[in-house]
Amino acid sequence: MEHYLGRGLGAGYRLSAAGDPLVSYEISDGGRGIALHVELDGRHHAPRSPLSAVRIDRVLHEGRRMARLTTSEPELIRDFHDLLLTVADRIVVGGQDLSRAFDDTVHGWSALLGRPRGLSLERRLGLHGELAVLVRVAETMGWKAALDAWVGPIREEHDFALGPADLEVKTTSSERRRHTIHGLGQLTATPGRPLWFASYRLTRGGAGGRTLPESVKAVRDAAAAESIALGARLDRMLHAAGWDAEQPDDERWTPRDSPLVLRALSMPRLTSGDLPDGVTGRIDKVVYVVDVTGLPAAEGPPIVDLSDLPLP
Repeated sequence: MEHYLGRGLGAGYRLSAAGDPLVSYEISDGGRGIALHVELDGRHHAPRSPLSAVRIDRVLHEGRRMARLTTSEPELIRDFHDLLLTVADRIVVGGQDLSRAFDDTVHGWSALLGRPRGLSLERRLGLHGELAVLVRVAETMGWKAALDAWVGPIREEHDFALGPADLEVKTTSSERRRHTIHGLGQLTATPGRPLWFASYRLTRGGAGGRTLPESVKAVRDAAAAESIALGARLDRMLHAAGWDAEQPDDERWTPRDSPLVLRALSMPRLTSGDLPDGVTGRIDKVVYVVDVTGLPAAEGPPIVDLSDLPLP
């Protein structure tokens, strides 16, 4: 699936045996998404999905009346792929109809959905982006200065403190540069220090992409090559950032393009100064999504050139 999506190719795989009702896994042309098609006979109808991220439509496919399962959340496509294969297995191997197979899959996963394991996709992508910037900073300033500058793992408001300026890095796998901002302070500059914002887009890379464990190993090896103590320090920082080497992660990513670097002052944002007096202390949590697609890049980026930024 990642091979075809990474190259923008379409494909279709029949999962059911010849002569049985058609069950097929489809990858759309242009790498736009995946779907499961299940043939419906006269007795069965397409079930309704109780999941907001999963849509079930009735369509005609290859001249057959089919149910089509798709997702409206491209960032969850790997998890959706697993769900489709589980539903297909219950139909093809277990002999269930689509309604029963889908219902059993949803109920079978419900206990697990409430207990996420390891880093979320947002945090894994975010760590990819921060490590890419960390390597670029190390190439410019050396590994000791780079680790001093990477303040995100110690819960500072921004990801990097680069000399006289700060840098916030956000990474997404969506087509648009839409990023989740946590809190009123994440896009607020520290007094006397301008704040820069880097929007980094990744896409699924197939065999040519990098997994997060591969990127982590490359960064650890580079830091340890300069100093064993720096390698040990990086290990502690990775742990503080939530990295766990025991958690499997084989998703491969590659940069879609260069990061878009902006001045935080010039982009849409919410800060405590936008709220009426006396309100900030009564609001416990603020999370919002900002779309910076199409905004012009700022001139004179902060200290480190982030153009053509590869994954480690």
